[in-house]
Amino acid sequence: MDSQSLAHARAIVMEADSVVAFSGAGLSAESGIATFRDTETDALWSRFDPMELASPEGFAANPERVIDWYAWRRTKLADAQPNPAHLALAGQADLIHVTQNVDDLSERAGASEQNILHLHGTITKDHCHAACGYEEKIDLKNPPGFRRCPNCDAFMRPSVVWFGEGLPQEVWVRAVEVCRRADCLVVVGTSATVYPAAALIEAVHQGGGHIIVVNTNPSEASKMATVELTGPAGD
Repeated sequence: MDSQSLAHARAIVMEADSVVAFSGAGLSAESGIATFRDTETDALWSRFDPMELASPEGFAANPERVIDWYAWRRTKLADAQPNPAHLALAGQADLIHVTQNVDDLSERAGASEQNILHLHGTITKDHCHAACGYEEKIDLKNPPGFRRCPNCDAFMRPSVVWFGEGLPQEVWVRAVEVCRRADCLVVVGTSATVYPAAALIEAVHQGGGHIIVVNTNPSEASKMATVELTGPAGD
């Protein structure tokens, strides 16, 4: 990460009227949170395709297996800590942070829950799969097993967006609004290939806003970058 690019990025942020952050799995990777498809570190889960573990079809075929996988992910998250990148973003009190991550490390770093827009939901809650409206906060250190909704007896499931499901509409609408107003988008740790989320980067770029990309490798966002800072987000 060269000093000239860093100085350029800093100048853009300082001069911008509206700065928004947009993050992906790379933001939390430095906290030891594996990327979604990175299950090879656990021999049990590496045998399964992500579609078997994070889709309505996979849940219908074997709900107990899906819940067991999320219990494993939750206990891993319980032991993780926010890294310097989480802390730096959380230190900007008015910064709106749009994220594809389902963890709560930004909130634990001190960011206001109102300022974090989780496009893909959150692993810290469960809700009724039949959408009766019932929801529960989850103890990540002691996640529940497979169980039924106390309201309607349907299965309970993690409050995350699975393959084939739409984004939470209220969150998406707000994310579009803040990105339309942004004259600077700080893109952190994402391949920028997952849609519709990645379209937010394109929207800021097409609107004439600056794109600052922070990533360990080039990504789809690189071609839209005003400045690209290559290296760990924590640095």
